[in-house]
Amino acid sequence: MSINKLSCFSGEEQDRVYDWLSSRSSLDPSLEDQVRDIIDAVAVRGDDALVDYTSRFDCSFFSTDLLRVTEDRVHGAAESIDPADREVICRAMENIRSFHGHQQRTSWMDTGSKGLITGQLHRPVPSAGLYIPGGSSGDTPLVSSLLMNAIPAQIAGVRRICLVTPPAADGGINVYTLAAADLLGIREIYAVGSAWAVAGLALGTETLPQVDCIAGPGNIYVTLAKKLLHGRVGIDLLAGPSEIAIIADESADPDFLAADLLSQAEHDEQACALLFSSSPDLLARVEKALQEHLESLPRKQTASAALRNWGALISVPDTASGLDLINRIAPEHLELCLQDPWEWLDRVQNAGAVFLGHATPEALGDYFAGPNHVLPTAGGARFASGLSVDSFCKRSNLITATREYMEQNAATISHLARLEGLEAHARSALLRASRKENEGTS
Repeated sequence: MSINKLSCFSGEEQDRVYDWLSSRSSLDPSLEDQVRDIIDAVAVRGDDALVDYTSRFDCSFFSTDLLRVTEDRVHGAAESIDPADREVICRAMENIRSFHGHQQRTSWMDTGSKGLITGQLHRPVPSAGLYIPGGSSGDTPLVSSLLMNAIPAQIAGVRRICLVTPPAADGGINVYTLAAADLLGIREIYAVGSAWAVAGLALGTETLPQVDCIAGPGNIYVTLAKKLLHGRVGIDLLAGPSEIAIIADESADPDFLAADLLSQAEHDEQACALLFSSSPDLLARVEKALQEHLESLPRKQTASAALRNWGALISVPDTASGLDLINRIAPEHLELCLQDPWEWLDRVQNAGAVFLGHATPEALGDYFAGPNHVLPTAGGARFASGLSVDSFCKRSNLITATREYMEQNAATISHLARLEGLEAHARSALLRASRKENEGTS
């Protein structure tokens, strides 16, 4: 096993670590050109393009009639899986629904100024398309991603929710994906994936509906398609390969730390797994534990590559210095594996999700605790938040004034308008104050 070993005892060394991690976001420009070609093909050829791409990459005999998953295949799918499996999905659903229920917002109005009412109208987007990765040609269904995307949309009140997910080689959808959709009450599912699925949802085809918002994680082609189509359709966020940063002291268990680093490394060869500590002994013990855990890991090859590419054991002078660098990196997941993690929480400024204490693995957040696991990556936590009910809502500002209010304030409004050289704006305000024939209206 190979993993990077770095020291951050000076500003120069911190800069080198930051620059190294920033280079992880570099993309081959040709990929964006490929995705743009896919979008153009879907725009021109609609369903035919979806079928061509799906036949090439997912199911060789794919046809138009396989695009829409029939409702009879969804209805009752939950009863076809093992009751124990159904139970754990339901328990996770309960936790996710409970957490996101706290995010609901209501419209509001402020009547504090005489003659003026202002406020905001909170409304859900009318329709949402959820991208659910297939995972190893459908063999590893990402049920958790379906729950994490669909439940906030349902709580937001989105009227039409449809799923897209790539088909397996036999043209079907994994029964656990169908079962989760059944438990959620979602019946509109399309067997199509990658950039062409995103393009289909954004532009609409003969079969796929044109939606108002697209959410859900995916590979680089999915992410680039969302990036290129943003503006024609709303998106949740541009998420890249998974990341975890852990800061630990001598109270931490090396086996716990190794397991948590590998929980991200097994996702993808581009996943990032970082451990910060001021204890050289702990870092050495974690390196040994990583090797031991890797030996029995089914995805050993992927995890080993991720550790070699973007994994690191980082020595820092103290916890405070480590957190300063972590705030600069702004990781997707941050674990505080410290003797008293709550003491350090105020120091955390930039992270998609924070996990406190030795008994709180990142996997708890991925599957069961309730907070959303669709989070900003690649430094995005400096300015963005994870998927939430707000991701499926929009706000409209509300203003109403009486004539008396305009009479009192028209001169000020027109003054500001004329400062900007906008005479029509000024006149629009002044007319409300000068016209007496509509006195008393508002």
